[in-house]
Amino acid sequence: MHLIFRIVQKEIIVLLGGPGTGKSTLINELVARGYCCYPEISRQVTLEAQQRGIDQLFLEQPLLFSEMLLQGRIKQFENALTEPDNIVFIDRGIPDVVAYMDYIGDAYPEHFSKACEDFKYSKTFILPPWEEIYESDTERYENFEQALAIQEHLIETYKKYGYNLIEVPKDTVENRILYILDKI
Repeated sequence: MHLIFRIVQKEIIVLLGGPGTGKSTLINELVARGYCCYPEISRQVTLEAQQRGIDQLFLEQPLLFSEMLLQGRIKQFENALTEPDNIVFIDRGIPDVVAYMDYIGDAYPEHFSKACEDFKYSKTFILPPWEEIYESDTERYENFEQALAIQEHLIETYKKYGYNLIEVPKDTVENRILYILDKI
């Protein structure tokens, strides 16, 4: 009798895109369907700073904010590796930190770039800017034009680190989920 062993590779999949492209909505739907998902952490970092009296940490202390995000996203990646699920979705990835720093024109330490090289996602799905669903709120300060510029920095940064970006079409949440699941 021959035994066949199948090695299952861990799929750590990042959903990326500028502000207001629908990433969190898709993550919430994937969670509802039973998938292991990690949420965007920048809102948590922003809210914690606001509780300490810093209205917009990213605007006031961008390097500190970005360092906190980088460490949080590295932790998410490391935690994803230990999940029992073979597929883990993450709302925004490590290269997002570099893209945002490039967007605002600030310098950052070399370990930011090294983290982008050391922690590689299996697949990257990019959601395009979509003005009809875009909303600003207390944590999302960017207007739609700024969201477009951020999107360009995200594309440039992820490509710089060798990612093949899979664009998710503008469609219903259901169809976007089906599109992503079909590409895995």
